[in-house]
Amino acid sequence: MTHTFDVVIVGAGGAGLRAAVEIPAGFSCAVLTKVHPLRSHTGAAQGGVCAALGNLEEDTPEWHAFDTVKGSDYLGDQDAIEVMCNDAPRAIIELEHMGMPFSRTHEGKIAQRPFGGHTRPVDKTDPNSKRIPVKRACYSADRTGHVMLHTLYENCIKNRVNFFSEFFVTELLYEDGVCSGVAAIDILSGEVHIFHAKAVMFATGGDGRIWRITSNAHVGTGDGFILAYHKGLPLEDMEFMQFHPTGLWRLGILVSEAARGEGGILRNSVGERFMEKYAPTVKDLAPRDMVSRAMLTEMREGRGIKGSDGTSYVLLDLTHLDPKIINEKLPEITGFARTYLGVEPTTEGVPVQPTAHYAMGGVPTDIDGRALRSNKGDIVRGFYAAGECACVSVHGANRLGTNSLLDLIVFGRRGGKAISEFLKHAELPKLANGAGEFTRDTVSKLKASRGNQKCATIRTELQDSMMEDVGIFRTDKGMAAAVAKVAELKERFKDITIDDKGEKFNTDVLEAIELSNLLDTAEVVATCALNRKESRGAHAHEDYPDRDDANWMKHTFATKGDDGKVLIDYKDVTVTKYQPMKRVY
Repeated sequence: MTHTFDVVIVGAGGAGLRAAVEIPAGFSCAVLTKVHPLRSHTGAAQGGVCAALGNLEEDTPEWHAFDTVKGSDYLGDQDAIEVMCNDAPRAIIELEHMGMPFSRTHEGKIAQRPFGGHTRPVDKTDPNSKRIPVKRACYSADRTGHVMLHTLYENCIKNRVNFFSEFFVTELLYEDGVCSGVAAIDILSGEVHIFHAKAVMFATGGDGRIWRITSNAHVGTGDGFILAYHKGLPLEDMEFMQFHPTGLWRLGILVSEAARGEGGILRNSVGERFMEKYAPTVKDLAPRDMVSRAMLTEMREGRGIKGSDGTSYVLLDLTHLDPKIINEKLPEITGFARTYLGVEPTTEGVPVQPTAHYAMGGVPTDIDGRALRSNKGDIVRGFYAAGECACVSVHGANRLGTNSLLDLIVFGRRGGKAISEFLKHAELPKLANGAGEFTRDTVSKLKASRGNQKCATIRTELQDSMMEDVGIFRTDKGMAAAVAKVAELKERFKDITIDDKGEKFNTDVLEAIELSNLLDTAEVVATCALNRKESRGAHAHEDYPDRDDANWMKHTFATKGDDGKVLIDYKDVTVTKYQPMKRVY
């Protein structure tokens, strides 16, 4: 079956829905998603979305931009960061006018709280003066992403956006520099559908399911990355994966930074507030990469708490907070602790450990969401990306908390506006040759397979390998072992078998395709990580413990070679006003 639309958006999280809202009447817009839109992973975001509104204390977009550049360990493109931070206040007010129910101050203003890495100078006349935490995160209790998702979905319904829920996109239709649509499997029927379009936007989220402990939803399998990569398009900075410091022990379910923003403290096995050693000024509100490394260092040095399964954790202490704060401002987080670990946060510490959380890399784009064909800056006609699957490079080597939701709404909107302008003059392109053939062939081969390998076994081994060797701390030896392990698993994948040979709602087939995407994405991530001989942001290379601006202040661009191997090139970081300095807090 073939459908024709002016624009097709793949992914119904914050970026995809924000883009869809911008498509004007008179143009047809379809949103495809593996799940129901309100099950998109944006709904799991808890703590807030940042903007220098200055509702509780003085703040400026320039201070926000400085924090974002510094947080990125100077790998973020500063022109894009300035666009995002300057646009943030307008983006938040726009969401408010759409109906998003923010928490409020007593005066009725949007409430704000501190978040890791967000600061203001003590002496505002001297940008190099000591900096202290600032209340910049706008929030809706600890369900900010949830209410954002509902608000945007409601506005899409009002705008008569066409939703195709439970459609799994398996091909980007791209040929000779032009994107002409996508192919997708209707999960309910098993039928392959072709979506022919003038413009396509990927807003497909991240790849956290590569790692064993992750806060990502089960749909976070790197689909958007790999569909572009298989067509010869580049992926940028894939070695940088953020580990959020506070995932529930063993489970990885996120415990938002909002808990520390409200006053929560991390403590080791001897009750010590250990972040005072690693970030004496901002302490527990240091950037996520630094807190994750500090936690793991405490565990390595024997000050972690041993769990029943032999793994270690530290405690997030909220017991000194007023129970009213816990129950009113952190209801979801504390509910998770009670439900999944049987812990009462008002009277005992919550066991936490770092969890794979956010991909800083992705499909490279300009500030209007247009996908790049190479590191030279030339664009793909009709192809856009936004959100976690994209890399505008506002996050660089480490994303600051709350900048992810801001990224979604700023660049989702800009992408939507750019598509709207493009559609005014665009003709429907010729459909790429063989549209849907790859998908039909893949499904047919999977159903006919009679091997002795199981998807679950391969997936578990992949996740264990990546967690061990391409996790928070990395070495050449470990990353080389991970590259070799992924190669082995890709060979074994050729010999898999699936049990369900049916058509309707065949989750065995879907999981096999997702596993293939995970393997290919892991290959890119591990190869790029092994290639970067320095430590920067989330990439903590123990053989090269220092940041090397002379040789490595550049973006990695990975493409698929003719032999299937990962090819690596580079692109310079854009520096405007903030020169690299030592990153201390």
